[in-house]
Amino acid sequence: MSAVPGSRQNLIVVALTALAMSLMIVAYFAPIWWVSLTAPNYPPDAFPDGIRIHFHFNGVFNGCKAAAKGTRMASEIIQKDLSHEEERYNPITDKGKDINKGALGLDCVHEMNTINHYVGMFPIATGAPVEKPLAKFFFAFFAVMLLGFMVPRRKPRVFLLAAGFSLVAGWMLLDQYVFGALSTHVANYVSETASFFNEPEKIQVWGDNVTRITHVVIAGTLAAMVVVVLGVARLRFFSLLLALVPALLPVYFVITYAGWLWFFGHNLHPWGAFTVKPFMPTVFGEGKVAQFS
Repeated sequence: MSAVPGSRQNLIVVALTALAMSLMIVAYFAPIWWVSLTAPNYPPDAFPDGIRIHFHFNGVFNGCKAAAKGTRMASEIIQKDLSHEEERYNPITDKGKDINKGALGLDCVHEMNTINHYVGMFPIATGAPVEKPLAKFFFAFFAVMLLGFMVPRRKPRVFLLAAGFSLVAGWMLLDQYVFGALSTHVANYVSETASFFNEPEKIQVWGDNVTRITHVVIAGTLAAMVVVVLGVARLRFFSLLLALVPALLPVYFVITYAGWLWFFGHNLHPWGAFTVKPFMPTVFGEGKVAQFS
């Protein structure tokens, strides 16, 4: 008689865990945080959202909407005008004389980097150089844990965890070392970090640190996989961690985000056009620095 309630309970656990895993996957691809700068020189009718950027687990992306044709934003804010790498389309030579042809909305990540560098702040790409490229593997790690939590019996659970972690480990090692994702990322990191304050020796040291720390984090992730499999195999209560650890994902993000905000606000380069005291950028709510809020 007790088998039916037990089966029903297992189905509820599986359903809720599957829902949690689905939401986690959605969270990886969706923006989970945003920041917007407003100032008098960015009027609301031209910049309804201010200079807005979206934070994802794997990077920071443009949050400014594309300019609608015929609006003030479209006439004033054309990304091609801001770029030195490409000459803007000339409507005089075009039969249709379309002045909006090929126009792009403002890249607000670039714009925010430009604003920030005036007070000596490093480019946004400088932040979380280890966490961002490895985020997909952390999510896969958590997904395997949740899949294991869905399995009620210990032996099949251990087998699933071992197989799933093996796949994730192989993917991570191939991506980072065999396919060269780590070296490519570090080269891009060094280039982006030097965008405004080019000190080759200092920045190369930072790049070498990113490489070393990535090695350590990858090794730690592999070790964690082994610990989880052995823990679940030998300790009954350890299985609860399969759900608890992924559930704390938002906490991991906020702690990491706040830590890197501290880094940006307390590592201002002396070459900045304006001097401000080291500060902690606002994590929640609205903050103000000079005329920007």
